[in-house]
Amino acid sequence: MRGAVEECRLDLSGAVVLTEAATGPYAVTPVLAAMAGAADVVALTRDTRYGTAAEVTRQTLALAEAAGVAGRVTVTTTRRPEDISRADVVTNSGHVRPIDEAMISLMKPTAVVPLMFEAWEAEAGRSDLDIPALRARGIAVAGTNERHPAVDVFSYLGLMAVKLLLDAEVPAYRSRVAVLCDNPFLDFVVRGLTSAGAEVAAAASLAELLDGPQPDALLVALRPTGAPVLGPAEVAALAARWPGCLVAQYWGDLDRAGLAAHRLPVWPAAAPGAGHMGVLPSAVGPDPIVRLQTGGLKVAEVLLRPVARRTARDLEFVDELG
Repeated sequence: MRGAVEECRLDLSGAVVLTEAATGPYAVTPVLAAMAGAADVVALTRDTRYGTAAEVTRQTLALAEAAGVAGRVTVTTTRRPEDISRADVVTNSGHVRPIDEAMISLMKPTAVVPLMFEAWEAEAGRSDLDIPALRARGIAVAGTNERHPAVDVFSYLGLMAVKLLLDAEVPAYRSRVAVLCDNPFLDFVVRGLTSAGAEVAAAASLAELLDGPQPDALLVALRPTGAPVLGPAEVAALAARWPGCLVAQYWGDLDRAGLAAHRLPVWPAAAPGAGHMGVLPSAVGPDPIVRLQTGGLKVAEVLLRPVARRTARDLEFVDELG
């Protein structure tokens, strides 16, 4: 963690940060902010299927204690208006959302909101972040350049694809994998699978892929749209051309009932939340989470500065919204 803070030259000295505390590697976010000099960090949490709020609180505070910043990290299940109104940084994190008009009305106009992912992902089926309301209030919001050398989270995407398939009992090595992808993940996913020994065919449309031989798995990595990314006609065509093909849900919501009706197995067994990935970066270890969260906090640091003081080097971390 300290290495990531140093590599990004993260400095949040004096800032008040409102973020989340979550299970496993996702406990790092408030601790990273405090390690970077934040004066006060309030981390929201709640019970989830992954762990209780009490467990998250214990884990986060133990990590803060080990990092020497326990006195500046508070974990709470209560969404207090006063915490929102005094925050300089409000991270676009799961337990902080929804960042809606009601919440934004409590935020000060000088606050900043780092997306904690790339800007294009904000348009991908997400309804829990009101960007127009943020802009109307004058609150700066921007994405993280996940491909910045000090962050480099995209380099883990291929490993995540390998892990997703392995959990589905399809080893990448010597397997035939069809990758359905319409976004910047494509090259990284294909490279990772190929490096692991898979024979890969890739396209942005299912029709293109169905001309080829049946694979051991179809890995779906499509931008979420708020609806299933494979329509009924596509599911029917898939079942007719590749009967029984495993559908690996990397990204993009699926009509699981429709797939089951056509006897097409899906992995993971439990559906991820709408718009969420079927495999998280944490599946391949804590490092990608530490790097991503540090990069997101770096964006907050840059946005807090007056425009005239933002250097070209700092702006390389920022992925501006369109």
